[in-house]
Amino acid sequence: MDSEKQNELVTIFIISDSAGETASKLAQASMAQYPTVEFCLFRRTFVHTEELLMKALNDAKAENGMIIYTLINPTLSKIAKEFCDNEDLFTMDLLNPVVAEIGQRAHLEPTGERGALHHLNENYFKRIKAMEFAVKYDDGKDPRGFLEADIVLLGVSRTSKTPLSLYLANKNLKVANLPLIPQAHIPKQLFEIDPKKIVGLTNDPEVLIGIRKERMRAYGLNPETAYSDREKIQAELKFANDLYHKLGCEIINVATLSIEETAAMIMSALDLEDHSYYFMEEES
Repeated sequence: MDSEKQNELVTIFIISDSAGETASKLAQASMAQYPTVEFCLFRRTFVHTEELLMKALNDAKAENGMIIYTLINPTLSKIAKEFCDNEDLFTMDLLNPVVAEIGQRAHLEPTGERGALHHLNENYFKRIKAMEFAVKYDDGKDPRGFLEADIVLLGVSRTSKTPLSLYLANKNLKVANLPLIPQAHIPKQLFEIDPKKIVGLTNDPEVLIGIRKERMRAYGLNPETAYSDREKIQAELKFANDLYHKLGCEIINVATLSIEETAAMIMSALDLEDHSYYFMEEES
């Protein structure tokens, strides 16, 4: 394979009758496997008429694009498939094969309602409440939140406590977090809750130094301060680690992890499920 072909632009079209998040996530996960490839990602969302669909398909044809679509309407789905077959375009129907299989197993017909995943149902409002909880109990604002939380995150500055809290809240989990500073007061509520609800976040000193220096630069300040001092950071990490062992909680090093990876590890370690979608409550 010559270098010209290796550097060829790869174009992907997302076509959806709703927000297109499902197909977009698949595309992004696939693109991440080719960090040296240049991609162009087009999103054609809320496509619910044949006219809009044909425009999106012809746009994709003009760019010789790969097409990933989520169209619950059988007529529109058929049009997309036939168009791509006739024009010899790569296509993937990400929704209907799974919907059809569920229908066969459940002996039911699907509702055929576009955007059903995003209903403003009871589960949706639970998620909003979880996000409000994360904001209310961010940075140890009110330690009483630890007693109500599903997860309590602990960590020194720049261990992604707040982003993680909000990400996990989007999965209907109530999360509170506490920044750890040596010699600072540790709320008594922390010792009153089940340690299986607590996660201690840590990081590598070198990574923390770099992150904190960059943060100071972003504020237009001198990066060489006590905030990014190696000895101070090592003392912070030791203080945090000692507390984690005293509590007997789960410890996760976030140095090389994304928010998504850290959240998945937390949910696995604490045996928590993602309740951001529909779920069946078991009867006792």
